[in-house]
Amino acid sequence: MSSEINQNGKTSGATARRKPVPIVMATGPQEYIPGDQELPVQLTSLADMLQWAQNWARSKSVWPLGYGLACCAIEMMASAQAHYDLSRFGSEVFRSSPRQADLMIVAGTVSIKMGPRLRLLWEQMPEPKWVISMGQCANSGGEFYDSYYTVQGVDTIVPVDVYVPGCPPRPEALIEGILKLREKIAKQGLKVRGEKEIEV
Repeated sequence: MSSEINQNGKTSGATARRKPVPIVMATGPQEYIPGDQELPVQLTSLADMLQWAQNWARSKSVWPLGYGLACCAIEMMASAQAHYDLSRFGSEVFRSSPRQADLMIVAGTVSIKMGPRLRLLWEQMPEPKWVISMGQCANSGGEFYDSYYTVQGVDTIVPVDVYVPGCPPRPEALIEGILKLREKIAKQGLKVRGEKEIEV
């Protein structure tokens, strides 16, 4: 292939598009650079590799436990249907048992009587587990905030990872909340037994 020199003095053609890739092999131990022995190779520790693989797999297949309590549950169900299609994100199968789910979506008004049952279902979920609070009633009590039977936010019962605002929020808002949760899961540290937590 040939290259031509244009009016600005720059080469054009195949030579201008492609730069040669230098592959430099170290001739001895004194030339080794940690993590970059040969240019196309990167080294890492086993703990970092396990952390990345584990968090990547968890973030791509979050299985929700549908916990619909009021009108937000209709929007939650709509988000899993064909028009919005949560299956694109690996979260289309809403589990009926807390022992098969790792995400609790609290959709709707939490009453005082429902609080202990919600906590029991959360405790039955295996670790690691996450909670999405969907809608103003779950977030802060909503329009029933001054009622004697409404919990003033589900975070007083279980730890919440992502809040989805709205009354009720659209299915797109819930999908965005699940995507934010996936980002959070992917950035979580790995706890190796006997060592401190590894932060990304």
